[in-house]
Amino acid sequence: MRRRGRWLLAAALALCLPARAQAASHSAKSHVAASSASLLGKPGGTGLLRADEVTYDTNARIVVAKGHVEIDYNDRILVADQVTYDQTKDVATADGHVAVVEPDGNVAFAQHAVLTDKMRDGVADGFSALIGKTGRFASVRAVRSNNGTITTGTMGVFSPCKVCNKPGQRTPLWQVKAKRIVWNQVTHEITYHDATIEMFGVPVAYTPYFSQSDPSVKRKTGLLAPEFGSSSILGSFLRLPVYIAFSDSEDMTLAPMITTEAGAMVEGEYRKRWDNGGMWLQPSLAYNPNGGSHGDQAQWYSSLFGSGIIPIADNAWHIGYDAQLTSNDTYLKRYNISSLDRLNNDLFLEGLDGRSRFAITGFYFQGLRLTDNEDFFPIVLPLIEYTYIPEHDVLDGQFRFEANTAAVTRHLGPDSQRASAEARWRVPVVTDNGQLFTFEADVRGDVYRVTNNDLIDFPNIPVKAHYISRGLPYMALDWRWPFVSGGGAQNTSLLFEPIMQLIAAPYGGNPTGIPNEDSSDFELDDNNIFSFERMPGYDLVETGPRANVGFRTVAYFPSGSVEVLLGGALRLKPDPVFASGSGADGNTSDIVGRFTIKFPPHFSLTHRVDIDQADGSIRRNEVYVDGTWGRSTFEVSYLRLAQQAAALGLNSREEVNGEATVGVFDHWALFAGARRDLENDRMLNDEFGVGYDDECLGISIAYERNYTSDRDLPPSTSVLFHFNLKTGDQSEQPSALFPRHVFTTP
Repeated sequence: MRRRGRWLLAAALALCLPARAQAASHSAKSHVAASSASLLGKPGGTGLLRADEVTYDTNARIVVAKGHVEIDYNDRILVADQVTYDQTKDVATADGHVAVVEPDGNVAFAQHAVLTDKMRDGVADGFSALIGKTGRFASVRAVRSNNGTITTGTMGVFSPCKVCNKPGQRTPLWQVKAKRIVWNQVTHEITYHDATIEMFGVPVAYTPYFSQSDPSVKRKTGLLAPEFGSSSILGSFLRLPVYIAFSDSEDMTLAPMITTEAGAMVEGEYRKRWDNGGMWLQPSLAYNPNGGSHGDQAQWYSSLFGSGIIPIADNAWHIGYDAQLTSNDTYLKRYNISSLDRLNNDLFLEGLDGRSRFAITGFYFQGLRLTDNEDFFPIVLPLIEYTYIPEHDVLDGQFRFEANTAAVTRHLGPDSQRASAEARWRVPVVTDNGQLFTFEADVRGDVYRVTNNDLIDFPNIPVKAHYISRGLPYMALDWRWPFVSGGGAQNTSLLFEPIMQLIAAPYGGNPTGIPNEDSSDFELDDNNIFSFERMPGYDLVETGPRANVGFRTVAYFPSGSVEVLLGGALRLKPDPVFASGSGADGNTSDIVGRFTIKFPPHFSLTHRVDIDQADGSIRRNEVYVDGTWGRSTFEVSYLRLAQQAAALGLNSREEVNGEATVGVFDHWALFAGARRDLENDRMLNDEFGVGYDDECLGISIAYERNYTSDRDLPPSTSVLFHFNLKTGDQSEQPSALFPRHVFTTP
């Protein structure tokens, strides 16, 4: 018996539905939903069928759907011009514009397909599939098996590149053609047999077998993009990094490099993450047969960088470390590992309890400058710190107690042991008219034991062991009165806040004989101008009555802000702790300020200035500007330190740095960077590059010139080629195409 017509869809389903489903099916016309045995599969499935016309053969148990056929079965959708379904054999035959949407979002296309096992397995002619965001897999004929998890294509092709649907532009940038392609959706791996790699439609390589991860994989063991080039120090070089994925939270990279003039090097990086911690280690080892100042010594080099926090004891305690070590002063620069010239290492145990903290730390330092003498570098072991902050207020104020002790030793110079204790109480008060008063009382005591074995370099510290103690109390009042105007044009508002601080403290808190280990890097700036205690560390302290005055004003806009901060310090008489030229010596300090413009993510500007109060000259001038617009970015910085900075151990300096990446011509980008010493009128670095980057290919060539020398490292010139065939869902990153030496985070 055969019946035709859209209305017969309900009757056809009624023959195979249980009694409860039949009652509901009589009202259906263009589609029917089934919850038990249905037209779309074996009992237990759920499905939905839509079509312009359905024919059901009750004797043969065959359903034929024609015209805009759409079948949704077990979260798998089949679309075709016509579908014939044999209920007895559980076989669906689809013809014309066939498309199958998988539960994971992948889409397959064909002109003809025979599907079995709830549409999971089958055979398709004229097969093609979308994998991930951009991956494309096509073959003359494809067989899907193992519950739809393995697809084997005959005479197939794969490419992660987008294909432009315009005449003459339909060839992807690169693709792999093979006699047989196997796509395993369980292991997310694509395997090729008898494969040819094509670039711009031209065969460039052949291999009988290789495999790669499909575009959905974020991390997979395999080769990374190689780097090759030429350097006047290294000669020609080739770097072949290998990525090893242990798990989603643990991986490693090994990057061997061979050179024609500086031997070979291997660099590794191990990374591990926990819920409340993580670690990374970056060791390297190199052999240079042409080492030494004259290039006639065979030398081995090594280095170790890393950082980590390892949780223990229910995450209340953790062990941490920072590692920066090298066996040779110029090794890191020679192989472009790091530009650091001072290395800091520490190992610590830290415990947290609410807002309180306890830590034991050891420090080791290494100097790589020509003038560094390792005998003068200290070893700090141990540094013990304890901070107690109660959860509740004490006498209606915030209370804080700190205990701190440190032992410092070195081969030449003073050794010291220090014990300190400090208690602080702070009370903020807000008046009815919006004034903010903050009162703070602080008392600190230090005890030092000091010895010295080098009177030539440290003549003010006695040789024999001696003890020094001191007490350091102060009281301070911070006053601020913010004025806010709102409701301006386009939701703008303005904040103006005058600031005044009064500090009452005795004189004479820096007795002779205390070695300055942790307070030597003082610099008066916008970060400490409104601080009760300006000196860093413990060894030197600011003493005597004083006042800090200034203001802060901010204009807020819907997309950003503009801020100005200006301040200075006043005192009854000069504090000898501040060296001449520091900006804080004398009764009146320099005027320091900061001007910032922030309109993220497109533009930001920060200008810091130190104005000499005596003659109005600019003692320090810093400008930092960066911007991003689309695929283009830029960074510019300017720094000027006056000659007086030499008193702080710094040379006078005027320098400008600039770097920009400009996106041009669709996926093309230009890059340029330069660093110039304005005071001595000479270039320090410059670099240029051009590259192409899209969803499937990254390629660039970059030039870099270093004009400075360091012992056995003369000025150098390098050319670097970068080539990356992207196989995953990777976004365009023009800024990642080029090596950056002007603005570098070591």
